[in-house]
Amino acid sequence: MAHRILHLDLDAFFCAVEELRNPSLRGKPFAVGGQPDGRGVVASCSYPARRYGVHSAMPMARAVRLCPDLIIVSSRHSLYGEYSTSVMKYARNLSLLVEQVSIDEAFVDISDTLETSEEIAQKLQKTIQDELGLPCSIGVASNKLVAKIANDVGKAANRGSSPPNAITIVPMGQEASFLAPLPVQMLWGVGPKTAARLVELGISTIGDLASWPPADLRRRFGKNGYDLARHALGIDDSPIIISHETKSISQETTFAHDIRDEKQLKQTLQGLSEQVGKRLRQEGLSGVTVKLKIRWPDFTTFTRQITFETSIQQDRQIYQAAADLFDKIWIAGQAVRLLGVGVSGLDKPIHQLSLWDIDTARDSITISAKEQQLQQAIDEIHQRFGDSVLKRGGSPR
Repeated sequence: MAHRILHLDLDAFFCAVEELRNPSLRGKPFAVGGQPDGRGVVASCSYPARRYGVHSAMPMARAVRLCPDLIIVSSRHSLYGEYSTSVMKYARNLSLLVEQVSIDEAFVDISDTLETSEEIAQKLQKTIQDELGLPCSIGVASNKLVAKIANDVGKAANRGSSPPNAITIVPMGQEASFLAPLPVQMLWGVGPKTAARLVELGISTIGDLASWPPADLRRRFGKNGYDLARHALGIDDSPIIISHETKSISQETTFAHDIRDEKQLKQTLQGLSEQVGKRLRQEGLSGVTVKLKIRWPDFTTFTRQITFETSIQQDRQIYQAAADLFDKIWIAGQAVRLLGVGVSGLDKPIHQLSLWDIDTARDSITISAKEQQLQQAIDEIHQRFGDSVLKRGGSPR
């Protein structure tokens, strides 16, 4: 049976969510990310901003130089995660075979669906727009490689000051002819170094690569040469991977300016611990190892971890373990560039409302049933009204 793989990509996802929360941003050049007066980076940018040359992963300071009127919006990753979850539910309504590649991208196997590829793509795109207010682009082909490239081509062809909302279908049997005129860099496995070597051979398009002797490609590029020859013909056997085991959950932040103040550093640790704890509980996980990451201004980086006999998922447990590790590394007055907190050794929690007795290297952390009930109440309030509406009292130790 012929395979049909749909590639779903949310258009400027972070920006689209921010426009839903603040409609006045629509049509304006803005970027989601950090501030330009420090080490801020563009996480996503609106289509009007892209017309100035702004793009993701660009230092925000450079983005502002390119677009002096650029509006900067701070990232809200928990909110983006909620919208992403909703989008993926619609994808899973089409098929059980859904591979979520990232927060805004997924492959869906629609081989068993009776409707045409065009009908499925149009219906999914309209549903996501009507129900969630989010634009998306879709590519459909006989395999993941061609579906992804089809979507990239469709988005590029509809590039402008608004989301592309593209739908691009590559019929079965037309994979090689579709790929032939495209730049060879669009193929998986062709990075800058490989592309440079191919150009030296006179290979600039995927069609050029498809006509090159496969044996010579294998001789020059090893196993990658074998993959290049097949991919250039639109052949890809990579399966849909329906689940990825989460091995760790972590959060980190790079300060706009190096921080020496202990109170501010501990407050940051507390905030990171709360973000990690929230994600653990959202995914129904707990972990036995807490890891601290700390970086000095000269980029010297230390990681320290502690492992418990009993798994944890509560904010206060994570923070107290991270703070203990911090106290072992940090010397008063030492400037810090980056802090990170993570939890690994993940599994489903064995207990819910029971007594937790966790021994750290310094003291004992006891989390009672009342503390867990309080944590659940805080989570419910944050879910309804946002993370900023309620904070725990007291100063970090």
